[in-house]
Amino acid sequence: MRGRDRSAPRTPGRPRAGLRAVADSPPLAVGKVAGVNRLGDLERAIMDVLWGTGESLTVREVSAQLTERDLAHTTVMTVLDRLAKKGFARRERDGRAWRYRPAATREAYVTELMLTALEQTGDRSAALARFAKSVSGVEASVLRGALDEIEGDGGG
Repeated sequence: MRGRDRSAPRTPGRPRAGLRAVADSPPLAVGKVAGVNRLGDLERAIMDVLWGTGESLTVREVSAQLTERDLAHTTVMTVLDRLAKKGFARRERDGRAWRYRPAATREAYVTELMLTALEQTGDRSAALARFAKSVSGVEASVLRGALDEIEGDGGG
């Protein structure tokens, strides 16, 4: 099948927000974004390619890494263009072609998903406590270390 990937559900009429900037990434938008929507299946596959490389890629280079899918060049180009407009990817001109790179790290994206989910709960403390009880011992140690680091910095 060539053309648009129809496996990902679409939510008509809902604008998608980009990612908030983190310390090690360039600013993504003016002000604080209220939330971030989940990436669709094809968007996530394309972002996985961008996140998996340390350099910006052309549409053809991204397409070449999507070997499990039979996508038209124009489909990948359209999705990359939309990811750039939504703030998930950055693009720069390279001759006649565009080169794309992630606007923020995968970790920043996942953090935004987690914060968005937390904003939707009526009891943030209960949600955080339940989350903390559901992680593995190693993950709990990582959380403890991050909290200790925050407390050592004076809370910020």
